[in-house]
Amino acid sequence: MNLHDNPGEAGAFTRREFLGSSLTLASAALSVPAFIQRSALGLTQPEPGASAIPGVPQDHVLVVVQLSGGNDGLNTVVPFRDDNYRRVRPGIGLRADEVLPLEKLGSGRPTNLGLHPRMEALKDLYERGMLNIVQGVGYPNPNRSHFKSMDIWHTADTSATGDGWLGRYFDAECCGEGKGESGTPETQPGIAIGRTAPLAMQGEKVKPIAFETPDLFRWTGEDVHPSLVEPYHELTSAGVRAGTDPDSNASFLMRTALDAQVSSDLIRRAVSAQPLVDYPRSALAQQLTMVAGMIRAGLDTRVYYVTLGGFDTHAQQGGANGRQGQLLGQFAEAMRAFYDDLAQQGNAGRVLTMCFSEFGRRVGQNASGGTDHGTAAPMLLLGPMVEAGVTGDHPSLTDLDQGDLKFRIDFRAVYAGILEQWLCADAETILGGRFRPTRVVKRS
Repeated sequence: MNLHDNPGEAGAFTRREFLGSSLTLASAALSVPAFIQRSALGLTQPEPGASAIPGVPQDHVLVVVQLSGGNDGLNTVVPFRDDNYRRVRPGIGLRADEVLPLEKLGSGRPTNLGLHPRMEALKDLYERGMLNIVQGVGYPNPNRSHFKSMDIWHTADTSATGDGWLGRYFDAECCGEGKGESGTPETQPGIAIGRTAPLAMQGEKVKPIAFETPDLFRWTGEDVHPSLVEPYHELTSAGVRAGTDPDSNASFLMRTALDAQVSSDLIRRAVSAQPLVDYPRSALAQQLTMVAGMIRAGLDTRVYYVTLGGFDTHAQQGGANGRQGQLLGQFAEAMRAFYDDLAQQGNAGRVLTMCFSEFGRRVGQNASGGTDHGTAAPMLLLGPMVEAGVTGDHPSLTDLDQGDLKFRIDFRAVYAGILEQWLCADAETILGGRFRPTRVVKRS
């Protein structure tokens, strides 16, 4: 690490530059766990509920669930009373007696929509007033490439270039407040569960943390020889040793090692703690278990990101019990367990979840009993704070764009609603344009 030559500047400038007041740069310390060495980021803890940014609700958390592969929206939120649906999907269309019909919340009147039969757990959340279905979401001139379209969603830019929209949110520090003396952000990085962090979370200044297992927060030197364990803990827990110049580079590294060790221990304990409810056995449920553990432990992280893949159903998509149905069942059951866990913690009202896929599928089924890449699809918003029910009208099944649904709501309008109504951020600055925000959070 290249610190300033003048030791006196290390405390006044270098610590601000590399740490802000929330981040820990630790890649130079041999005593730091492997995870910190790779990501060069650690977390430090303020008092629970405290906010480093005046006027910003620091207790608000956003969880993003990405359904990778292009989830078929028409068999997720099903317009089952539309005769055109059954006509264009004679093999994979869901029968009226299979779907889970949705009533208009507050009135009990039936709607024309139903959920996939494997999504009983999601219907339960809908009836609890914890689900908002945003219909017909997409963007102009849609791209049907998985990679290009996902980059468009991640950057919130139809050119698919630039930093991630959540990365820009972290860089902007919630309406631009709370910057340190050097201009670096004073906000905690987002956390993604997975091998790599998604483009959506990549900012210019603030970089996300990504991990798959709590083992990454363990010092790997103990695998070399047990005799190294005690010296490691002695070194990293000592802090700044007596007689060390508090403004020196050595002091900076000692403090950094201590912060990294404390942060690593905290995260490892958080994700390893026994959840308060039983989660189903699925990859998504495992990811959400770790997220719930970190929220329960009081980590001052405002955005978490998880992923469920496998939705590229070109062939053998199936109806009620096909591959898509299996995945949708995993999603629904994991989400219900997640919010049941948060409710037991007393944290459900703090956590808004946004679920999306890079595109939907074509209206008509293909010759292989599946669906090809399409365009518009529903987004799902979950949590006790959401404007529960259905937002927008379902796209027409006859007025199509070359066989695909025409989008009705720009996905960036949903982002704008989340940024403004939940994260208290300047959506226009972050998204690089004006988008009329979708109503996400209940009106007070």
